[in-house]
Amino acid sequence: MRRALALAAVLLACLPAPALAAAAEISASEATDRADRDPKVVEERREHPGLSSSAAINDGDWQVSYFAAGERVALAVVDPQTGEVTESWTGYQVGWKMARGYSGAFGHRLNAPYVILPLFALFAIGLIDWRRPRRVATLDIAVLLAFGISHWFFNRAEIGVSVPLQYPVLLYLLARALWVGVRGSGDGIRPVWPTAWLIVAALFLIGVRVGLNVADAGTIDVGYASVVGADRIEHGEQLYDNFPSDVSSGDTYGPVNYLAYVPFEAIWPWHGTWDDLPASHGAAVVFDLATIALLVLLALRIRPGPAGRRLAAILAFAWAAYPYTALPLETNSNDALVAMLLVATLLVLARPISRGVLTALAGLTKFAPLILAPMLATYRPPPSTSIDPPAGDGGERGVEDSSARRAPPSPVTGPPGRSMILFALAFVTTTALLMLWPAIDPGLGTFWDRTLGYQAGRDSPFSIWGQVPGLEPLRVALIAAAAALSVALAFWPRRKSLVQVAALGAALLIALELTAMHWFYLYIVWFFPLLLVALAVVERPAAPEVAATPRRERASEPARSSPPVHSS
Repeated sequence: MRRALALAAVLLACLPAPALAAAAEISASEATDRADRDPKVVEERREHPGLSSSAAINDGDWQVSYFAAGERVALAVVDPQTGEVTESWTGYQVGWKMARGYSGAFGHRLNAPYVILPLFALFAIGLIDWRRPRRVATLDIAVLLAFGISHWFFNRAEIGVSVPLQYPVLLYLLARALWVGVRGSGDGIRPVWPTAWLIVAALFLIGVRVGLNVADAGTIDVGYASVVGADRIEHGEQLYDNFPSDVSSGDTYGPVNYLAYVPFEAIWPWHGTWDDLPASHGAAVVFDLATIALLVLLALRIRPGPAGRRLAAILAFAWAAYPYTALPLETNSNDALVAMLLVATLLVLARPISRGVLTALAGLTKFAPLILAPMLATYRPPPSTSIDPPAGDGGERGVEDSSARRAPPSPVTGPPGRSMILFALAFVTTTALLMLWPAIDPGLGTFWDRTLGYQAGRDSPFSIWGQVPGLEPLRVALIAAAAALSVALAFWPRRKSLVQVAALGAALLIALELTAMHWFYLYIVWFFPLLLVALAVVERPAAPEVAATPRRERASEPARSSPPVHSS
């Protein structure tokens, strides 16, 4: 025993001073004394002389909280070994960790300049018509990238700047979507890159995005909650008001969201903790790839032949290059599921039953798409729509496929009332089936309280409405205006092309997001695929003289050579 004690004494004597210091921890009172001297805490004491405090160990550090009238108004994080104040927060940053600008907390490696800046550059270089850069489409692309300015301030924990900067971008995109939707045509995206370049770049970017998800992405509470909900469904348990304490508000989404995660949770079961959650990774990747695949199918449906392949390449590249479609992948959120279902709705737009089913599925995922239901219920296609394929380089400019000059005919026949009835039946039946289980257990009242009721009553500093409560009357007025716009667009324009539906659908979603108490960059993907389709597909009404010419006369006319395709 004496030899062991002597050996221990020799080893302790040999340890350097810093190592000995690291073994000691300061007490709660010492941590509070250090925190009291922090400039932010001192300033808060001047405003609230009766400030009280409490200290507790959290994540290995002392966290000293300061309270005024029962509300936490300041927080200081103190290193337990050195006694140094490593962080101090006041205002919104006290209660909201996501407002503190922690490196990689949202987006992980996507926030790195060597990742996000090349994506910004590729999106612009690949889609802008550099032969005529003064086109409106160039401004559209620049504004879509302008979310990056707000995002930069968010990452610096300056949400007082980042939040107001998101609204000018949303307002421009709302106006642009309404313009295209009402006019039925637009100054579309006309990239100069050849189709082959766009395809290769899209495939490369898809590989990079999936690789980042596998190697670097984390799962935020949204993805975690989705996996937990899938676990509840698999085990036949009550879905709403039955979530663990570390994600107690995670049951705020529609039942479709949790059902969509069931296959992934069955492959990678949840183990009861907030770990790597491979099920959320798998779901995020599949939703992203499915959205791209559906965009490609939609392009080929709109334009058969070479023009369709080029449009498919444009849509796939634009989705893969846009940084804010990669954000759901890097956070493993469920937002790409909304995008996937909305693109699928466009794909079956001419079929009222399928349209009704998919509208219900999208609406019972994250509720926002329900604002599209009136317009989709009354959808009637125009008699015919002439669509201009985009010009390209590499021998493609001047290539024209006569079958691509006209949108595919709609299979909808009969009076418009029949289409509305079929849509309504499909929508109501799908909604009833999906809501049957929540209606029985725990009941519609609990479902409302945990979902729409919770979202209507939540507070958040990530909107101007949360930062300036006095603006609530304006917010209520805008909500009413968004609802009125939803009803108006159900009847005007009376007939709508696919491009108009995409544009007006994007406008409605943006209008709703403008009123959101809690807005985040993840929500961009809700409207982005619809807006992308509206901006990439340029259509023009058929010339009146052609439409009025009898078929027999047209057949007797001599054949004319096709004019070259020019961008508008």
